Amino acid sequence: MAVVTPRVFVSHLSGIAVFDPNGDQVGRVRDLVALLRVGGRPPRLLGLVVEVISRRRIFLPMTRVTGVESGQVITTGVVNMRRFEQRASETLVLGELLDRRVRLVETGEEATVLDIGITQLPARRDWEIEKVFVRKGKGGALRRKGEVLTVEWSAVTGFSLEEHGQGAENLLATFDQLRPADLASALHHLTPKRRGEVAAALDDARLADVLEELPEDDRVEIMGKLAEERAADVLEAMDPDDAADLLSELPEEEKERLLGLMRPDDAADVRRLMAYEERTAGGLMTTEPIVLRPDATIADALARVRDPDLSPSLAAQVYVCRPPDETPTGKYLGLVHFQRLLRDPPFTLVSSVADTDLPPLPPDTPLNDVTSYLATYNMVAAPVVDESGSLLGAVTVDDVLDHLLPEDWREAEMHGPPGAAADREGEPDDGR
Repeated sequence: MAVVTPRVFVSHLSGIAVFDPNGDQVGRVRDLVALLRVGGRPPRLLGLVVEVISRRRIFLPMTRVTGVESGQVITTGVVNMRRFEQRASETLVLGELLDRRVRLVETGEEATVLDIGITQLPARRDWEIEKVFVRKGKGGALRRKGEVLTVEWSAVTGFSLEEHGQGAENLLATFDQLRPADLASALHHLTPKRRGEVAAALDDARLADVLEELPEDDRVEIMGKLAEERAADVLEAMDPDDAADLLSELPEEEKERLLGLMRPDDAADVRRLMAYEERTAGGLMTTEPIVLRPDATIADALARVRDPDLSPSLAAQVYVCRPPDETPTGKYLGLVHFQRLLRDPPFTLVSSVADTDLPPLPPDTPLNDVTSYLATYNMVAAPVVDESGSLLGAVTVDDVLDHLLPEDWREAEMHGPPGAAADREGEPDDGR
């Protein structure tokens, strides 16, 4: 009786959980590592890139994978926690092979790679790439009607050639459910070429969310690869405080050009934030808190809080101000925390339940004082008010943490702690 070997398409592996034999989760699959071979031989699958709980990426050899089934990967339980570093001879299957333009050997037709099929060799723990799922035609976002077919690895050529202008549609499909911070981590670990291609394929809002989570060098690199009009659109989609932080990292001439291309209202918010010292309440605040007039009801407030685009810290409270109700507002009257909104009837006016005793922060309040304020009053956000009593914005705890942590904390988090890449006595060899 013939032995049936399992076959898995790699798009189904992206993001699935990895468990040890005891059922404890080790992390999630973020990519696969393959070794391309000469002579048309199918590539050998070396292992998986697994993101562990600390967001460090490690290498899990396929020889230590005991099962790939039911939307999960099972390991032997022996995991090397050294940080994964791609070697020159290795290829990332999701990051570098999906969306490749290749040629069918038999007909010479161009095709785009949609997915890759891997299989476990009989009676062994070794895996190799067996099938390639392609769409005929030159590819591109507007060319989706070509014939699709699954062929043997040896039936296509072109994987070993460097490709310029490689698409990212199918790679993005594997990233679709990632949170912005996790997608930022995925982009950080791509090559600069692929990072630029993926960034170009993201829509403005998604790219804006991701840029807010990337280390400084990656943000500047991506912005430098975007057309200026597109870069301005992305800045408009970012939170004003994050856009101001990003622009401050760019050369002065480039910064002014991008501000000139932004919508006047958005540019005005960003310029206002850039006028304050970075480590002050004014430099830390966002200009888009939830502002309500005194005659608004709790029902109105709850409707605003439900906005899925708001961060939890911004949705935690609303600010009651006289018109105009966009920052800088009319006279600031007080704030209402989300818990209070849940305790009173929906028809109650927010002005009648507002906390008017909590002192707001002046925009020149230094970072240490902002931190003490949030800790003293057990707040996740604080109002920032100018000398005339107008609300300028709100400082949220996440922005404070960004500035309390070391400057390179995002990059350090993606790479793991110092020394993680070094060999450790007693750890198993990774098989590469």
